[in-house]
Amino acid sequence: MKRKNYFVLPAVLILMFFYSCINFIRTRNTGIWFYTFSSKGMSSEYSLTPASFICLQPDNNYTLDFGNFEYGKWSRKGDTIILNNVSGNTEAFLVEYKNGKDLKLSIEPGVICDFEAQPYSFSRDAATPFSLENNKWRIKATHKESAAEIQLRLLHHCRFWKDYFTWAFDNNMNTIDVRSTPTPIKIYGNGFAVKAFNDLPNIWKNYFYDSADCKFASDMLKDVFAHNDIAWAHTGNKFKMFIGAFEQLEQLLAVKLPGK
Repeated sequence: MKRKNYFVLPAVLILMFFYSCINFIRTRNTGIWFYTFSSKGMSSEYSLTPASFICLQPDNNYTLDFGNFEYGKWSRKGDTIILNNVSGNTEAFLVEYKNGKDLKLSIEPGVICDFEAQPYSFSRDAATPFSLENNKWRIKATHKESAAEIQLRLLHHCRFWKDYFTWAFDNNMNTIDVRSTPTPIKIYGNGFAVKAFNDLPNIWKNYFYDSADCKFASDMLKDVFAHNDIAWAHTGNKFKMFIGAFEQLEQLLAVKLPGK
């Protein structure tokens, strides 16, 4: 009788194969997507703009801004993405279609929203600039804020912009949206300025406890711009130019300012 030869994989190789499969299953749905359009109008619960995003991280954390910022844990069950936010609420979005570049989600019954994939590659922390840390400025204040708390909100906002432009530069992106993000800063092709209080987006105003706190934040920014000059980098790359500018603005804001 001919002897049969068996090849037995070492246990370590079996484990490596098993965990690589698990990792593939877990991470193939991760990514960052920006809203493009909807099949029809939606309820007032959502306010989607070109700056609206959903970021699903490999560690099952997520951040999302569909008019209101939220964060928490995500999972996927079949064709449904399940979001459990930090407030204890659960949302379920049916995945109508997904490939490497497009994601179609049923946000509401009968409404399909299209999202475009963006590079999921960051120079520092996972999901920067879409991490929770860089989006704390989007979280609505639940109390009257001190000068230090408002200062920190502005610092987080500047850090978001710095990392947003860094992300675009590192991934060789041609263009990024800078007009739809709620901000007190007007970004031009070759510079920026503080918006007049009456021109602030309502979403930005609603981040603050009241209009007085929002006005204090605007005055704080105006004071920094009025008493300091930004050294703009001599470069043909607009992303690098704004990275340096927002880095300086962040440093200037970090200086202790007088109390309210």
